[in-house]
Amino acid sequence: MKTTLLIIDVQRGLCEGEGRAFESDAVIARINQVAVRARAARAPVVFIQHESVAGYLEHASREWQLADGLQAEPGDWRVRKTTPDAFQGTDLDALLKAHGVTRLIVCGMHSEFCVDTTTRRALALGYPVTLVSDGDTSAGNAVLSLRQVIDHHNATLTNITSFGPRVLAVASADLQVGA
Repeated sequence: MKTTLLIIDVQRGLCEGEGRAFESDAVIARINQVAVRARAARAPVVFIQHESVAGYLEHASREWQLADGLQAEPGDWRVRKTTPDAFQGTDLDALLKAHGVTRLIVCGMHSEFCVDTTTRRALALGYPVTLVSDGDTSAGNAVLSLRQVIDHHNATLTNITSFGPRVLAVASADLQVGA
């Protein structure tokens, strides 16, 4: 099974200021550790960046850039997206298939939007997913605490059985990456 790491929307605009995601610095540190292990296992690392046509997260704007502290390497792949689904309107699925990828590791921001939507779509496309359970985060909402949002999505995604492939949630320290 060839594995690829998807790092979703870990961008300055989501990791700084008023809309800063919960514990984003710690999450970035854990994502970096997972990325080091993925590269060591020769598993491609894909940085997915959300963008808008104008304003907040506009392509190439300061807010659109990868978050400070997130470690990208020259050989890493980049995918630009405009919806919560990293597969919708992008070449992500074709890129994965062209490289023989059969399994995904997913982490990033925000648990309840892009991480959730991309994970569900990956399942629908036939990819088993390992969700880095301490590698996704949220800016929260008015109904649930930040921790509840993250925990809810980690639990919900692992209980989906209807697609065939499943989600396994694993803490970053326990994650084994195999290409």
